[in-house]
Amino acid sequence: MISETPPFWWEKPDWRALALAPLAFAYGRVAGRRLIRANPPAVSAPVLCVGNYIVGGAGKTPTAIALAETARRMKLSPGFVTRGYGGGVSGVHLVNSSHDSARHVGDEPLLLARIAPTAVSPNRVAAARLLIGEGCDFIIMDDGFQSSRIHVDYALLVVDSRRGIGNGHVIPAGPLRAPLVDQMRRTDGLLRIGEGDGAAMVVRYAARSARPIFQAQLQTRRPSAIRRRRFLAFAGIGDPDKFYDSVRNAGGNVVLTRSFPDHHPYRAEELVEMDATARAADLDLITTAKDRVRIENGVSGMENFMQRLQVLEIDLVFDVPGTAERIIGEAAERARLRRIAAPQKA
Repeated sequence: MISETPPFWWEKPDWRALALAPLAFAYGRVAGRRLIRANPPAVSAPVLCVGNYIVGGAGKTPTAIALAETARRMKLSPGFVTRGYGGGVSGVHLVNSSHDSARHVGDEPLLLARIAPTAVSPNRVAAARLLIGEGCDFIIMDDGFQSSRIHVDYALLVVDSRRGIGNGHVIPAGPLRAPLVDQMRRTDGLLRIGEGDGAAMVVRYAARSARPIFQAQLQTRRPSAIRRRRFLAFAGIGDPDKFYDSVRNAGGNVVLTRSFPDHHPYRAEELVEMDATARAADLDLITTAKDRVRIENGVSGMENFMQRLQVLEIDLVFDVPGTAERIIGEAAERARLRRIAAPQKA
């Protein structure tokens, strides 16, 4: 698997993790202290953070989308705040999915903006206030848990049941963004996605800390469009192998794969090469929704390629009905009590 993270992060700890332990200790101490001692400013609307403990993907974006769709059914007006990883936007920017490019705002904001108003900025408070000014009354923050730039009313931490937290070590010895015990102190709920034993360690921590543990699955939308077809599958995400397995689980036959680094900005020549390879082997092309928006909004002259391209669309579904409503309701209630105790400006 091609990844921006070292492969040994996802293996049993060895001499490499041990050699980097002093640096990891120093990094973790600073990150943990900042997380625990943070007292960031608040905004008038409830803020629900969807984060993860590690570097790399864990399912935050489909979780954020599922929560926003539920919030709308609850007669709320949700909006997304995100840093826009992979983009080059500065200041505070309200995403326009019809005109913005992935190089400008990042791929995830383009997906989120199709669901609800989305503001991109390193300054989460400014982004949230922009959304509130646009009429949003419930803020969902995609990532940003460790940065502690804005008061969070409910922190939902997502973990992939297969990958878990890797070797359990802090950067650079492992994928953890801060010591797990420090991150757990700020966790209000743990969401385990998929099946597998990789998340056993973090689940035990959550259980000992009396944090609620929720379960959800990623389900393929319209699997009939994939079933019994032969594919060249490609992806530039945190865990391409997970995507390939999803195609197989939906009934597709993954004959060839092309893996790229997370948030990879595609070049026309890469797409032309994959198209030619697929045609020569009589294969269809398939990728993820994130990869599609990077191509659509970043590579010109690829109309024929896009017409051939199949996209694996997924939805996050909670195992227990009412889970999303419970999380949203708790975030809203905490914000209400917070405003009573110390009224805040928007």
